[in-house]
Amino acid sequence: MRSEQALDQWEAKTYRVQGLTCPNCAATFERNVKSLPGVKEAKVNFGAAKLTVWGEATIDELEQAGAFEQLTIREERERTVRPEPFWKRKENRNVYVAAALLAIGWTASAAGSGRLAVAAYVAAIVIGGYSLFRAGFRNLIRWQFDMNTLMTIAVLGAAAIGEWQEGAVVVILFAISEALERYSMENARWSIASLMEMAPDEATIRRGAEEVTVPVEDVRVGDVMIVKPGGKIAMDGIVISGASTVNEAAITGESLPVEKAPGAAVFAGTLNGEGFLEVEVTKRADETTVAKMIDLVEEAQAERAPSQAFVDRFARYYTPFIIAVALLIAVVPPLVMDGAWLDWVYRGLAVLVIGCPCALVISTPVAIVTAIGNAARRGVLIKGGAHLEQIGRLRAVALDKTGTLTKGKPAVTDVIVYEGTREQLLAIAAAIEKRSQHPLASAIVRRAEEEGTPFLDVPVGEFQSLTGQGVKAVVGSETYYIGSPALLTGLIGELPGEAEQQIAVFRSEGKTVMAVGTANRLLGLVAAADPLRPSAPDTIAALRRLGVAEIAMVTGDHRQTAQAIGRQAGVSDVRAGLLPEEKLAAIRELKQRCGITAMVGDGVNDAPALAAADVGVAMGGAGTDTALETADVVLMADDLRQLPYTIHLGRRTLAIVKQNIAIALGFKVLALVAAVPGWLTLWLAVFADMGATLLVTLNSMRLLRVKG
Repeated sequence: MRSEQALDQWEAKTYRVQGLTCPNCAATFERNVKSLPGVKEAKVNFGAAKLTVWGEATIDELEQAGAFEQLTIREERERTVRPEPFWKRKENRNVYVAAALLAIGWTASAAGSGRLAVAAYVAAIVIGGYSLFRAGFRNLIRWQFDMNTLMTIAVLGAAAIGEWQEGAVVVILFAISEALERYSMENARWSIASLMEMAPDEATIRRGAEEVTVPVEDVRVGDVMIVKPGGKIAMDGIVISGASTVNEAAITGESLPVEKAPGAAVFAGTLNGEGFLEVEVTKRADETTVAKMIDLVEEAQAERAPSQAFVDRFARYYTPFIIAVALLIAVVPPLVMDGAWLDWVYRGLAVLVIGCPCALVISTPVAIVTAIGNAARRGVLIKGGAHLEQIGRLRAVALDKTGTLTKGKPAVTDVIVYEGTREQLLAIAAAIEKRSQHPLASAIVRRAEEEGTPFLDVPVGEFQSLTGQGVKAVVGSETYYIGSPALLTGLIGELPGEAEQQIAVFRSEGKTVMAVGTANRLLGLVAAADPLRPSAPDTIAALRRLGVAEIAMVTGDHRQTAQAIGRQAGVSDVRAGLLPEEKLAAIRELKQRCGITAMVGDGVNDAPALAAADVGVAMGGAGTDTALETADVVLMADDLRQLPYTIHLGRRTLAIVKQNIAIALGFKVLALVAAVPGWLTLWLAVFADMGATLLVTLNSMRLLRVKG
């Protein structure tokens, strides 16, 4: 592909492609589009059935480039239509006519009318194999050997040696196989494409004194959207008036409704309950969370998994090998062993038919597409087949404490004052922490607000975050420090004995302790508790049942506090008091000792550790652009239970990919063995190839049933 700099001057346009069933066909289609006069570059995403074009091309030109497979091109944002039942499809009419002609041929043959039978078989071959021959001859001229080329040679060879009935059966079975394969792939893709149906096409907007209904593309950031009871929310936004419950299962996979009040975020595609809401729109239609989900998942389907790369390399050598074997079977025995030419040519043609690599080539992508689609519908974004395979091979999991094993919403439980008054201590602490994004800072601010402490007017200057330790700022003319007791110990030397005892008590209770003071004295202690998620113990137990060998907690919190949380959660390997670079070292040690390792965090903090892990997993990605963009896996709901589901899905996917490869190769090997003594007929070869393709597809569909 050309460099991104060279393509920047050209507009990229993305389309949806209907009828794309085979990776080889996708590659051929991509080459055809690239050869169009106005096209500078093109890229086909087989998994998502999408085409991106740099340059200029009309839909008619693109459909002409895909005419060899009768591909249909649609605009990217055009609503997807659910695939029609197999028997209703227009493209299958030729198959029905060919099958009827084959039946006529059989009847005529049984009645002794040989000429009528041959005429019926020829008509069945021509009508049923029209699209096959068109693609096959084109490829043959270009010296390209794909399944259409192999099948065309096989059918023409059967006709040449007078096996008209066999040729007709081969054409019909191949056409049925292609139609079923197309139908199965479109149904697999539907699980993603149907996500587009979640968000409404129109939104009701208040403009001035009027309420108007407009297409979502015309809604502007800052507009006020009206959401009536029972209605779907059309855009991402912030509630500014009203209260209700919203079912966010479409985004997060969580079926329980979430309460919404002024200040709460809502997402496009979610379902409002019984309340009336006014929502200020915060994102355009193409930037909503559901739009990003769809884009990320479809990009993920374009990523090639390691197993798929292996299969593609294998298929590159496999097809020429099969052609060579078929040629040797057809030619060598008659020349060397005085065998009958017609007999051995027939066997060679049968080997050629069974050599179609379709089932093998599709064995991995169909499983990956299905698994990623299933995960997305359950609120888990997996950004590619490579990450899915890594998840399936996980041997160790490292979990952050705050916001992962705990709820991430700590509350202040105790305030101990050693100098001054409680109100003064809270006012200074809240005024400083108001400028911090840390959850513990928010807890202090909330407590000050609850107690009515006047902190907003406290003058604060020179605020500075001290990585892994706390914060400092100037209040009035004096510098204050808020952070871990170790921070104050480093400033003033030993803390008073009474304070040390109190800190030990708080930590034994699983509380996090913050010290407030200046460079030479301790003013007080603030203790906060971040309760353990109720699902944490069950999640840890589930991970062990899945065979995760090592589960560790990595946190910057004090060891006593972390160990108390670890005991409650069932995590024995607790690594506490870690700075960001120490968390990174912990991940590297786990990878070296255990193998493939995942790091689970909030997607914003702990970036080095998330990046260093084989799989970075972000919690609560709904509405968090950073998590959506940086993590390999995003658990959209703030629900730890999605983690075991994701690992289970990865392991099932790995198993099914291996089964698919075994099925595809197993059928080929059996058929090749049967070809040597002459047991393999042409129609049985097609039936075996069709059976392998359908089994691989249906086996992959089992991944849709994997649940949390």
